[in-house]
Amino acid sequence: MIILITGASHTGKTLLAQRMLEKYNYPYISIDHLKMGLIRSNNTVLTTEDDYSLTEYLWPIIREIIKTAIENKQNLIIEGCYIPFNWRNDFDENYLKFIKFICLAMTEKYIESHFAEIINYESVIESRLFISDCNIDTLKEDNKRYIDGFRILGEKVLIIDSDYEKILNGFLKNFLKESGA
Repeated sequence: MIILITGASHTGKTLLAQRMLEKYNYPYISIDHLKMGLIRSNNTVLTTEDDYSLTEYLWPIIREIIKTAIENKQNLIIEGCYIPFNWRNDFDENYLKFIKFICLAMTEKYIESHFAEIINYESVIESRLFISDCNIDTLKEDNKRYIDGFRILGEKVLIIDSDYEKILNGFLKNFLKESGA
């Protein structure tokens, strides 16, 4: 099974992937690690600021990793924000039946009332080497874009609007039931 985890910045994609790794023993790939490896090795002229272009550049690589893992009957979690809204168009049913998808997004109300916590937990799994340039307005805009973009295509969006841990743990519990894991 392939588990795709995407969502806006600071929503806990890496945290969810780490918890799923611990729960199911599925390895995971951080798309951010792939991005930084390609940027730091000078295999692209793109920078960390080129979000749209990075999605176009990274997605074909991720797509083929997914296909290879499915063909080899391997479980894998892939997390990151560089998954296009129309990702399903790149797979036929023989692949799609092995892919589970989830998008994490926070409501404006949650962001407004928990912004300090969101920033405080930004390095809970990965240590960031820079001070966050995240601000409340860009975070709201980013989350709205993910909610609107994926919902319009009928994708599942896990909305974080209250107790973060309770919502995440509820998702993991339901995921167990749905996937038969």
